[in-house]
Amino acid sequence: MTSAPHSNRSSANSPTAKGSLASHASNSKGLTVKPSDLLDFCNQQIDREALEALAGQSILNPRQFDRRTVVALSQLAALLESRNVELDKPLDGKIAITAFFEASTRTRLSFESAVLRLDGKVLSVPDGQVTGIAKGESLADIGEMFNTYGDVVIMRHPDTDSVDEIRKNLQRPLINAGNGSGHHPTQALIDWYALLKWRPELVRQDCPEEKRIHLGIIGTPGSMRAVKSFLRISLMFTGSVRKITLISEMADPVGLDLTEPIEQSPIELEITNDVREVIPELDVAYVNSIAFLGDSYRNLGSRYRIDCNSRLKPNAVVMHPLARNEELSTDLDDTCHNLYFAQAAGAVFVRQALLTAVLDRLDRVSGI
Repeated sequence: MTSAPHSNRSSANSPTAKGSLASHASNSKGLTVKPSDLLDFCNQQIDREALEALAGQSILNPRQFDRRTVVALSQLAALLESRNVELDKPLDGKIAITAFFEASTRTRLSFESAVLRLDGKVLSVPDGQVTGIAKGESLADIGEMFNTYGDVVIMRHPDTDSVDEIRKNLQRPLINAGNGSGHHPTQALIDWYALLKWRPELVRQDCPEEKRIHLGIIGTPGSMRAVKSFLRISLMFTGSVRKITLISEMADPVGLDLTEPIEQSPIELEITNDVREVIPELDVAYVNSIAFLGDSYRNLGSRYRIDCNSRLKPNAVVMHPLARNEELSTDLDDTCHNLYFAQAAGAVFVRQALLTAVLDRLDRVSGI
């Protein structure tokens, strides 16, 4: 593959498959990264075979993916973002159940937007207290009911074991939108979609040395599901990620889920508790401070705060799965370091790509 000229700041609009312009809004501040840069770098090719393998599959844990699948989903997301494929109505006739037993803004709304924009329909549970759960009903019984209500279930739940519980009877594909301190696989896909648009060379396993990244993760993967899933996928990008530094207040922030993949990955990984010492070395700083502990959230506070006074490299970018608190200052919003708004803006398209593949509707999308 050969690289097309890449710009960090540009319009998200490009010619569509049907000769009109895409109408998707982009982020209002920070870097705006173009889906066309990723598509051009991949010679406008999409790995359809990797996508077809997802048909009918539940998406529960990022370990289900490999690098090839992550790249393929990013390629399809880039196509969906840059072309007006809504006209194809790929999810026409499909019903998605968004069952959110835990608070959510971006995840629930972006999933529902993804379905509706592709002409699917949504049945929503925005609050678990309006369901039979409030009466003591089991998730297994709810899963049985969902079999006749929709074609795919997208669930967020505060219990880590909730995914296993609902799947006792659920026969429809389940997409895990966050399970306690477990995983958040679609967030990790969104994160890497932003990175691949920002620097398409990361697609290559033989990424040029000067394009490889030192990735800093500020948080505790063992108790932060978004951080855990992001790290799990990052370990797959050997040859692109030069080094990973975990910055955490805990001596052992990793957790059992990641011990084996860290040991098996050739990527160098170090752990430190001093963000000020390492931040000048980072190409990417991924920050999150909200940990899910038992049945409540814990905000790790401002100790690892990043702001305009942090000694970031001139071309370094900051990522955050949002929502943020004191750990990420708003004074970075208008700077070239802000990739987190573009990261969030890509969520709909990644989830569209995943739903189109899982529901076996690739044939209905023009251009692949």
